[in-house]
Amino acid sequence: MNFFKTLGLTAAVAAASTFALAQDMTIVSWGGAYSASQQNAYHTPYTEMTGVNIINDNSSAEAVAKLRAMNEAGNVTWDVVDVVAADAMRLCDEGLAEVIDADAQLAPAPDGTPASEDFGELLVSECFIPQIVYSTTFGYRTDKVSEAPTDVCAVFDLEKFPGKRSLEKRPINNMEWALLCDGVPKADVYDVLETEEGQARAFAKLDTIKDEVIWWNAGADTPQLLADGEIVMGSTYNGRLFALIEEEKQPVAMLWDAQVFDLDGWIIPAGLSEERKQRALEYVYFATDTQRLADQAKYISYGPARASSAPLVGKHAELGIDMAPHMPTDPNNAKNTFLFNYTWWADYRDDLDAKFQAWLAQ
Repeated sequence: MNFFKTLGLTAAVAAASTFALAQDMTIVSWGGAYSASQQNAYHTPYTEMTGVNIINDNSSAEAVAKLRAMNEAGNVTWDVVDVVAADAMRLCDEGLAEVIDADAQLAPAPDGTPASEDFGELLVSECFIPQIVYSTTFGYRTDKVSEAPTDVCAVFDLEKFPGKRSLEKRPINNMEWALLCDGVPKADVYDVLETEEGQARAFAKLDTIKDEVIWWNAGADTPQLLADGEIVMGSTYNGRLFALIEEEKQPVAMLWDAQVFDLDGWIIPAGLSEERKQRALEYVYFATDTQRLADQAKYISYGPARASSAPLVGKHAELGIDMAPHMPTDPNNAKNTFLFNYTWWADYRDDLDAKFQAWLAQ
């Protein structure tokens, strides 16, 4: 198979690539501008080279629950799944994701640097194949504020910034922002959140704006609410806001303060047939090589997870603007960031999910 020989696949993986390629493969992601960037950078060129038909499923927000159910039923219908790092850790711990040998199963950098070194500390789980560094942050309507907010705590200031705001319908990020804006030092947030008192404190702070919040499930929700003028500010992924501001030219600006850095990447579900597993490995080998990760940054403002990809990030494929200043990692945007604790959330997510949903129902 010349294509995979060109890719430099290991002999073991290449030897397993003996099945017909003109098949369907279901890849799960987040939809919207993000899935569009994957389609352009990964899916379309992969299909052109292999004949594999990629079916897009936008269920990543429900990946953990759905993979648990599929595994229990003995019928895993997904082939490759895009998840945040904390979810990858949970899936790995539960045996629902395949362990990946980075140096044997992922492409080296163009200069021969092994994948494990090129991805470095972003390999936070042995089942996780990093793809992008992104942030969850806030966008606001420039025509609905008397002055531009500069602090994330503007979200909790209904007097100075009246109007509806949107927050994701889950505890992650919301609990951290609530504690930060209740006076907890950044370095102490997770220690405080680990306690019953700290959790109650976060919910009490969220109570102060609860009646003015529209809760979102999909990353496309906040951009749509901002575009429609239904909210004054809202949280979402920085790439979604980039598309809204730069591509759609909406009267929206970024509030980078206390943006929460996070990782997103691929897992291969456990329980696939050997044939489907090998095809999934071939896909992620291709989709996470140096050039492909740099290519995705031509379509959306997320930083590629490989060190070797960063120098290749150039201009937007259609707008022709330099992408580097729009990355969450740009020094001007990263003056006050909050580092997401993957391990902590992997341990506490199920418990806080239940408490958060109970709080919402009150």
